[in-house]
Amino acid sequence: MLSKVHTVALNGINGEIVEVEVDINRGLPGMEVVGLPDTAVKEARERVKSAIKNSGFDFPIARITINLAPADLKKEGSHFDLPIALGILAASEQLNADLSEYIFLGELSLEGQVREVDGVLPSVLAVRGKIPKAVVPYNNRTEGALVSGVEVYGVKSLREIVAFLAGEEELLPEKLLDITEIVREKPDEELDFADVAGQAVAKRALEIAAAGNHNCLMIGPPGTGKTMLAKRLVSILPDLTYEEMLEVTKIYSVAGLLKNKPFITKRPFRSPHHTASKISLTGGGKKPRPGEITLAHLGVLFLDELPEFGKDVLEAMRQPLEEGEVTIARVESVVTYPARFMLIAAMNPCPCGFFGDEERLCTCTPHQVHKYQAKISGPLLDRIDLQVEVMRVRYQEMENIKNNETSAEIRKRVLRAREIQVQRYRELKLNISTNSELSPRQIRRYLNLTPQAQEFIKEVFEQKVLSNRAYDRLLKVARTIADLGEKEVVDVDEIAEALQFRLLEQKYWQV
Repeated sequence: MLSKVHTVALNGINGEIVEVEVDINRGLPGMEVVGLPDTAVKEARERVKSAIKNSGFDFPIARITINLAPADLKKEGSHFDLPIALGILAASEQLNADLSEYIFLGELSLEGQVREVDGVLPSVLAVRGKIPKAVVPYNNRTEGALVSGVEVYGVKSLREIVAFLAGEEELLPEKLLDITEIVREKPDEELDFADVAGQAVAKRALEIAAAGNHNCLMIGPPGTGKTMLAKRLVSILPDLTYEEMLEVTKIYSVAGLLKNKPFITKRPFRSPHHTASKISLTGGGKKPRPGEITLAHLGVLFLDELPEFGKDVLEAMRQPLEEGEVTIARVESVVTYPARFMLIAAMNPCPCGFFGDEERLCTCTPHQVHKYQAKISGPLLDRIDLQVEVMRVRYQEMENIKNNETSAEIRKRVLRAREIQVQRYRELKLNISTNSELSPRQIRRYLNLTPQAQEFIKEVFEQKVLSNRAYDRLLKVARTIADLGEKEVVDVDEIAEALQFRLLEQKYWQV
């Protein structure tokens, strides 16, 4: 007899409905799974067999063929266990129920318990409007209940779900999760820029970065507050919208990082160690997984000790920084992950850390300094909009820390600048929300330079101190500075301030 059960296969962070066809026929006993299954799906044969027996059902002594359609789509993960088991029970007439209005997700233990799996949220989102009900592991029920329009049932065992489908036991769908209650949750203590003594220029650079979603590099001796500044950047960023929360949560669900929390409400802040490999940063592996740049999507990726990262690791970020996504190509599949993150990097100017320091003598040779700085390539520097020196703080600045501006005060200006950008690009019917997303053509069309600013930027460009890409990014930063000042036009002052955040290239990389 033939039975059909629905489940979902994930490709990146998006799901596609898969039909599990189970056919039981005469022949030598055995079970064959076809349809591009990975190792975890193939191993389901033994788990499913034991789970069915230990749940009190009979495992058919016959030839069982299981087809996962569409056959050209790679099937990965252990969540195929439950639909395969139910398909076998339906095909062997031990389960008489209409399964067409359900999708099933779940890994089975040998005793028939349904274990939690990754990727429940994108799987349920994939069937919204197509299949009305979803059965997921009990520990994933809250994650599935984030999706409106789909009834989600959490189950603990194979026996329980069979009894429910047969009408012998009642299961109530999970209540739709109230996102507003989650968003209201605030940590007791937040990192605040008021804690950072001095560093007015660096704070200004990070304010501009937050307002326009620009990348930023901080250079300075050890102990001057670079890491401290970077960690406080999230405190001045706008809150995620509901759609953005859903997008980030999908990523963390696929990556298996939603343990003990059903929903991501805060902008991600990822800070990988400098020993991280290229795959851990960009994603990939035999079974492709999101890397750090994807986990930082719509948030901040902080790379401390930037030159200590492998050169191949840093160069791998060039394309994602430009395009906002990363594509991982394999023989059997191509996976694309979103990667629209804000890169914040920090570095010492030399191996000893004191090149250019007014108080400590640098012990590095010119060759060592040049070699260290050369680890950051020109193309990567081109993609970093703001470069700022973070020097030692004076005692007087330490004493005046009580007068420091708080993150809440800075955040008000950032939010206002973001509102201006959203409104501008909505009126222009552009599918973007920040200045950093402008294309070269859009920059020239919507920048709104004054004649004086146009003449000034012409002089700067003719001096050959900027590449074409750096020139475009300079204009984007100037537009953001104007938005922070709530100005409709970009004048000489905005161009000059944006230019000062590109001058470190001349000091450190062109000596």
